[in-house]
Amino acid sequence: MALPVVYPLIGITTSFTDGEQRLALPYVRAVEAAGGLPWIVPMVEGDGPVTTLAERLDALIVTGGPAVTEGLIGTLPADINATAPERRTADRALLRRVLAAGKPILGICYGMQLLNALAGGTIYADVEQQHDGAATHSQKRGATTHPLRCVPGTHLARLLGEGVDAINTRHLQALASVAAPYRVSAVAPDGVVEGIEHPDGHILGVQFHPERMGPALQPLFTHLISRARTHRTPALS
Repeated sequence: MALPVVYPLIGITTSFTDGEQRLALPYVRAVEAAGGLPWIVPMVEGDGPVTTLAERLDALIVTGGPAVTEGLIGTLPADINATAPERRTADRALLRRVLAAGKPILGICYGMQLLNALAGGTIYADVEQQHDGAATHSQKRGATTHPLRCVPGTHLARLLGEGVDAINTRHLQALASVAAPYRVSAVAPDGVVEGIEHPDGHILGVQFHPERMGPALQPLFTHLISRARTHRTPALS
């Protein structure tokens, strides 16, 4: 008799709009294709439920979102809003517990920025205005795609090689300084930081949206699920 397939439980955070939690389907599809069980994370408030949720998850994806304000350099431009208080509180509470537990994490766009901010890093409020020579990185301002260069010797380089010819770009903010213990793993042609990682590889952050790029970026999710298998929690009784 064949043994049942084991699916690591992968928490995925959501946006918060008009009183509703929302999640773009590509996140779910990318996790499922990599062999994980997608779990849409509820915005629970109590300390006990948040702690229990973090204990149950085998890994966490922090998805894209509005502006991160910790460590902010400058003033937010008119075309980006600060994160809603409900999401801000929920994301930070869960992420801190998952970090403390040493479980695998993939931070995407806002998610990468939040990882860096909680570790003490800084962020440009408007990278186009504040980073010397920065190109436009926001679709709403007319950006399309740009090449990605991976830093040799990083986990991201192992997953993606030297880089990617064209990645999407959907951000107004960008990292100004990278906080320890993270290191830069990828940059755009203009020098804007596009990836960070923990040296042991259990935390990756990317400024772009790999869930929207199909098989070429699927190694990021496969890596997360592979790491999650080592952190599997007992099955729910």
